[in-house]
Order: sequence, then structure tokens, then C-alpha cells
Amino acid sequence: MVAEDLVPQELRVLVAVADSGSFTAAAERLGLTQSAVSHAVRGCERKLGAVLFERGRRGAVPTPAGERVAGHARRILRLLAALPGEARQGGPGEPGGPRGKVRIVAFRSAAGRVLPAVLARLAVNYPELEPEVRVVRDLGRGTAGEVADGRADLALATLGAAIPAGLLQAPLYREGYALAHQQGHPDPRSLPLVDWDENCGSYTADWWRRQDWIPPATINVSDDTVVLSLAAQGLGMAIMPMLTLDRLPDGLAVTDLGPERPSRQVGYVTTPELARTAAVRAVVRELRAVPLPEGASAER
Repeated sequence: MVAEDLVPQELRVLVAVADSGSFTAAAERLGLTQSAVSHAVRGCERKLGAVLFERGRRGAVPTPAGERVAGHARRILRLLAALPGEARQGGPGEPGGPRGKVRIVAFRSAAGRVLPAVLARLAVNYPELEPEVRVVRDLGRGTAGEVADGRADLALATLGAAIPAGLLQAPLYREGYALAHQQGHPDPRSLPLVDWDENCGSYTADWWRRQDWIPPATINVSDDTVVLSLAAQGLGMAIMPMLTLDRLPDGLAVTDLGPERPSRQVGYVTTPELARTAAVRAVVRELRAVPLPEGASAER
């Protein structure tokens, strides 16, 4: 038997086991017996010629091959779920727009500053479309990783080398960085550095290395609002992307970092196959139609 023999139900079993972490939980989720799930997984492993899960006291943990296969399985199942809506699409001048669920992920500042206007336009222009939005921290594989793993149809992501291979990416805007510090401080660059886990140091690394005035971070937190609060109290300075600086706490000031200030490129990421679906095309259309938020410059 070969991989082409895999059927959708087997893919659903693989995804359920990967998501739930055990054969028993996957069986409950799918309404099957535990033995049926075990049999399906063994069959998939035989067809693919790879061990997909490590079985043990911790349940069923995907192997690296299992992680990759589960990601492809989610993407295949998503395309199958999109088929009815694609089949009912009207042609030019005919009724019938995109319908059904479209899954969008974004990091917090993009979700708060970009997506509301996009969702409002989608509600008016494509009332049968059902956007499902999740906020994902911009760490590791970030929002793009959710698309690669089949958990999202489209992501707003910081573009660059960290985007997983095989995905489509296109720029939307460029976002500069600025210095946040306590109002009235005579020399904010002399303050200690406060940073947060999601700050995109990797995207500004070259600029960062050239700045001999930036000390190592003395405080590192997991939330950008905490960074701003600490800076407002005079406990440090912070170098932040502009869209995180839209609602400043009392006592905080923002200083431009000059013409060579660092920036990051933000855009959308999707898969080649989902890029052709009507739902994703509709989201992209509205992303490109909305006005840019303050602090961002056009890259369209």
C-alpha cells in the first residue's frame, strides 16, 4: 500500500490524536473506539513508512514526522471543507460570494489596529463569510506557523526568513520603531532597557548591533503593556514598534529614532492552495483596501 491510499477519515484520526495527545481522547472526540483509532494510526504509519507518534505514559506524542504529517493533514482537510463553498461560487455578475468559515490569525498589535476595519468591510461585502480570528504570540514560528500547521487559513505576520518554506507571503505595510520613555526625562537613552518576549529583535538585529548606547535588557516581561507601564514610571526605556504605541499610558513619551530607525515588514501569509479560494481572496482584497493605521507606511 502507498500514501495515495490514505483517506480523509484517516487524516481526521491523525489530526485528532496530534491535537488531543492521546488515542483515548481522539476516540472520544471522533465518536470511535480506542482500538479503531489505534488501528487507523498503525495503518497510516504502515502506508507512509514512518512512525508518527511516540506511545508512552504521556499519551501519544507526535514525532517530527508526525508533526509534519499532521500539518499536511489539517491543510488537506481544510481544502475538503472549503469545496462546497467553492462549488457554489457565482461567476462574474452572478450572485454568490464566498461563504463559510475563514480562519485568521494575527499578533496582537495587528489584530487590534488592522483587523477591525477588515472585519467590518467583510461583514458588509461578504455577509455569508464567517471570519474566525485568533491572536497568537509573535514568538518562534508565530502566526505563520499556524498556517503551515493547517490551523489557520491566513496570518498577519512579520515577514522575513522566519516564514516556513512553502508558504506564500506578501507585504502590506512597514512599521517603524520608536523610543518609549518617561515624559520629561532629560536623557532617556541613559535609562536601563526594558524589553518583552515578542519584541522583534531578530528583525532589527543589524541596527541594534550598531547602537552602542543600548544596554542589555535589565527587565524582560511577557506583555508589551507592562513594558510601557514600566517605562512611564521611569524604570527604563523601551524600543517598540509603532503600532504598539497607539494608546500610551499617562506619563509616557515617544521619541523618534531618526532617519535610520529600524523597521519591520508586516504582511499576510497563506498557503498556495488556499490563496486561490474565494474566502482567502476576499480577506486579502479587504486587507489591501483598508486605510493604513497611523505609524505604518505603505508596502503594497
